[in-house]
Amino acid sequence: MEAISGTLTVEPQSAGAHAKPLMNSPEQLIAAARRGDHDAFRHLFDRWARPVVSFVYDMVADRALAEDLTQETFVRAYKYLDALRDETKFSTWLFSIAKNVAREHLRSAHSRSKKVDLDDETVLELQDERPTPAGALLDKELNGVVRHALGALDEDKRLVFTLKIFQQRSYEEIAEITGFSVPKVKTDLHRARTEMRRRMSPYLGVKQ
Repeated sequence: MEAISGTLTVEPQSAGAHAKPLMNSPEQLIAAARRGDHDAFRHLFDRWARPVVSFVYDMVADRALAEDLTQETFVRAYKYLDALRDETKFSTWLFSIAKNVAREHLRSAHSRSKKVDLDDETVLELQDERPTPAGALLDKELNGVVRHALGALDEDKRLVFTLKIFQQRSYEEIAEITGFSVPKVKTDLHRARTEMRRRMSPYLGVKQ
């Protein structure tokens, strides 16, 4: 694995390629990565790339873009690994970086100029390889309903809903990732659930 400015390339490793003892805990891997062990950081990438792609995808609604922003997330994580506080869980810190990367894109002038209307069918079109575990449990039609409803949430509510429902994060972790207070997280989640239920009720046959 090589980290180059703006680019992260992860090469698959063959069995027995390394004689180093296997490191399993994030703490061991982070310590090794800080010493310049690229293979240790590759293990962190392998462990967290899929959840990060899933999270970013739910923010930007574009699979290819989500993968690009995930690459940027790991480039930043590698660059600033020494800034990670020992008491901070690696995944929480990583998702915080991913949140910033996604928001920076969404708020850029270039992104706004190319904003896709929610009625555009490309927003509703979810491929079978959608990275989120939740997506694998839903049929394509329901995926479209979920995507439409999720895209209609404002940014804060979509962020909190995605982290809690799809990523199964605790309120405290969400607060740390987003910078919101726990009461705001709970309020936004409640409102997001209410909006999602209202928007999905015609499809689900639920009376308001």
